[in-house]
Amino acid sequence: MINALESSSTRPYLIRALYEWCTDNGFTPYVAVQVDDTVQVPREYVKNGEIVLNISFDATSSLKLGNDFIEFKARFAGTAREISVPVGRVIAIYARENGQGMAFPAPAPAPADGAAAPAAPTPSAASTRTPLRDASRGTEGDASKVVHLVTGEGEEPAATSSTPPPDPEDPPRPPAGGGARPSLKRIK
Repeated sequence: MINALESSSTRPYLIRALYEWCTDNGFTPYVAVQVDDTVQVPREYVKNGEIVLNISFDATSSLKLGNDFIEFKARFAGTAREISVPVGRVIAIYARENGQGMAFPAPAPAPADGAAAPAAPTPSAASTRTPLRDASRGTEGDASKVVHLVTGEGEEPAATSSTPPPDPEDPPRPPAGGGARPSLKRIK
């Protein structure tokens, strides 16, 4: 039996599940990727260190949604390109048509000049919310359809004027086992 410290990341499984949900419902799955040297994409389409990729069946060939990489072939301005994205660099997957999907915590920047990697955030860190956004437009999606990833302990920050308050009929649940665990909160 694998213990919690040795278990694999849930990110690739969630990406595959949301990809399947998008295709089953006739939506176009998009992934937003934070680009670094490990990401193989056409650099001319990278904006602000991010790229949004259409990973639908119609836009790709040889799509592989693996545990470590998302790999496929796609055409950019008529030229076939090989795309390879480490799963850890995916910051969101969502349906183009309605913005529904999931955002992930951004990966830590790579250490420069052999410096030690920054320490992972501790569970006692303040709560953070990562709004799901369409990086191709550079704007947050429709507030009625945005899903936030809530991590850490403590209370969630107060809603801003662009997002309505949470539904009082859906109270937050404490994390299982008393530890700080990520949870999803749907903003209606």
